[in-house]
Amino acid sequence: MKKIILAFAGTLVLIAAAVIYVVSSRPDTAAALPPAQLTLAPGQLLYRDVSTGRIASVPLDNPGAKPKVSGLRCDRFAVAKQTAVCLAVEPGTLPAVTDVIVLDDHLNVRHTESLGGTPSRARVSPDGKLVHWTLFVTGDSYAATGFSTRAGIYEVETGTLVKTIEELAVYKDGSRYTAADVNFWGITFAADGNRFYTTLGTGGKTYLVEGDYSHYRGKVVRENVECPSLSPDGTRVAFKKKVGDGVWRLSVLDLATMKETALAETRSVDDQALWQDDHTVLYGLDNAVWSVPADGSGTPRRLAADAASPAVTG
Repeated sequence: MKKIILAFAGTLVLIAAAVIYVVSSRPDTAAALPPAQLTLAPGQLLYRDVSTGRIASVPLDNPGAKPKVSGLRCDRFAVAKQTAVCLAVEPGTLPAVTDVIVLDDHLNVRHTESLGGTPSRARVSPDGKLVHWTLFVTGDSYAATGFSTRAGIYEVETGTLVKTIEELAVYKDGSRYTAADVNFWGITFAADGNRFYTTLGTGGKTYLVEGDYSHYRGKVVRENVECPSLSPDGTRVAFKKKVGDGVWRLSVLDLATMKETALAETRSVDDQALWQDDHTVLYGLDNAVWSVPADGSGTPRRLAADAASPAVTG
């Protein structure tokens, strides 16, 4: 019993340290570069400048160019159409509070929600009408580690907020699945703004869930799929596949055949990949943004250094 208590206490210390690091490592505004005025004009690679926390932009066809760095600071960032979302931890809050900031095509604030937790993932549906995110939270009594996730959705046009999709009706092997330890993370929507995919974590396993947003229900599609990202043509999902303790292999799943393809990136990638187009996948690794072919060929290519949380304007 003593060992269990000590282990649990140690876990809480690590969580607290991680939260403090996220908050304290946010840069001082006075030390940041003079801000550039960014928009969501097509043909850009936007990302979080790791050194300053600010959102930066380079031409997608010339990612080695000198970046333009805005005054917007985020811990996670995503765009689609004329909508962007910025997840930013409120400094000095413990337990952590994250501002979910919805932005227009000139990165002006349209709406803000303040939710408990630290940023994990952020995305915008292809039609720009839904922003969705995942936060790490602490304190769930069922979680042996003392923390869990909250995946939420905000409807840009209606102002509807879904703080967590934990009430999503999920069917596994034809039956409604219920468990106290259900967690969802890494949402990705299809172009129709209705079909979506997410990770379900339960019982020490992870599953890919295909969801129907209008009917608020989903079904388990496959095991061992985390942080799905749907391709622009809606036929494949890029994801991280667990291959060891704390080790993930970036892969692509064909939704029609269920064939998996391991990508040429052999290092462990703990990120929700982003499709640049139907042939190329982007991801953050080792404080840089990388690209790799989606068919398993080629080699990884570093697009931007001192960078994370990539986003592409189309």
